[in-house]
Amino acid sequence: MAEFTSAVYQNEFLPDGGTDVSAIVTIRCTGAGSAGRTGSGDAGEIVVVDTSGSMGVANMNAAKQAAMIALDNILDGTYFAVVAGNHKAYLAYPMVQTGAGMVRMDARTRAEARRAISFFRAEGGTAMGTWLNLCKALFASIGNIAQKHVILLTDGENHNETATQLDQAIANCAGDFQVDARGVGVDWKVAEIRKIAQAMLGTVDIIGDPGQMSAVFAELMRQSMARGVANADLRVWIPQGAQVLFIRQVSPTVEDLTHRGTPVNQLTMSYPTGAWADEERDYHVAVRLAAKSVGQEQLAARVQLAVGPDLLTQGLVKAKWSADTNLTAQINPEVAHYTGQAELAQVIQEGLAAKAVGDEATATTKLGRAVQLATESGNTEATSKLRKVVDIADARTGTVRLKKAVEKADEMALDTASTKTTRIRG
Repeated sequence: MAEFTSAVYQNEFLPDGGTDVSAIVTIRCTGAGSAGRTGSGDAGEIVVVDTSGSMGVANMNAAKQAAMIALDNILDGTYFAVVAGNHKAYLAYPMVQTGAGMVRMDARTRAEARRAISFFRAEGGTAMGTWLNLCKALFASIGNIAQKHVILLTDGENHNETATQLDQAIANCAGDFQVDARGVGVDWKVAEIRKIAQAMLGTVDIIGDPGQMSAVFAELMRQSMARGVANADLRVWIPQGAQVLFIRQVSPTVEDLTHRGTPVNQLTMSYPTGAWADEERDYHVAVRLAAKSVGQEQLAARVQLAVGPDLLTQGLVKAKWSADTNLTAQINPEVAHYTGQAELAQVIQEGLAAKAVGDEATATTKLGRAVQLATESGNTEATSKLRKVVDIADARTGTVRLKKAVEKADEMALDTASTKTTRIRG
């Protein structure tokens, strides 16, 4: 059975009349087990392959191989389906038109699905909203799936439906299943795919070389099969009169959960976290309290991890008002680190957006700040990717120059990696 533990990192001391409390809450899961094997319900997997005309021969062949490898990593007994997507969504396997749209994985169904994938060919346009809506219908056709996960591959922009139609599909599917989205090549839009992945509690990344596709799909499926906790929620209680400033996941990636909360009761909100494997995640909780005077203490927040009705761990965020400036002026290193990591993600995305529209001054300022933050926090991955976009004169001060010629794939890799964070532990 999965076990959850939590730890809180903060400076609980506030000056006389101070109001704002920040804390990093680390939650760790052990003994998660395997997807669909822990008694909480079945697991379901859908592999969505872009089969639009832009995929061409090389990408299409690599995608077919990757989809087959993904199937090889699905545990027997797991419900699954394969979708081919272009300007429409097609259920490639199982080949049914009514009733259950998914089947359990075994040697026979795996072989049949591989054969169906072998017939994929590149033709037509791209309408990803239809792909998402079909996935929701397929999961709904099986009544007892507790954990729902999709791998989605595309190579292009969403030309065959409006942005509003895609947004409607995302809203229709958000909260129903998780999506790990990958783009191959450089002709897709990071912002478009990130919008899908973030709404669906998943990840986005670039596959620069089609030859890497099979390894990426295999790893994504292995990760999904290791998530034995189908779904968990972060519950945050605050005292009467207090206000949540924000709730963010800050590790392993930055994800703003603030506006995803649903009320449990008058003082408690529940925020979705999706499925869990054996892992640690860090959450930044910021609360504004009513001001109090020196000597008073208050519980600022109670942060809990819930699986269904069961509360499995909790961390307490505290506030103590003090006149000792040696105490109140301290900045907790974990809070400082992840505040910087959240800013890093923001300035990378803003800098690349400015560069795309020719605003070199803003791009230089933002990306220079990104270099400074990445250096300060030891985020070597971000620093390495930034070096492909800017020439760094002084990393400590963020003095940079935009490179004259930059590969589009390098810009996209920096963009997709912008929300990945490094961890800190003293």
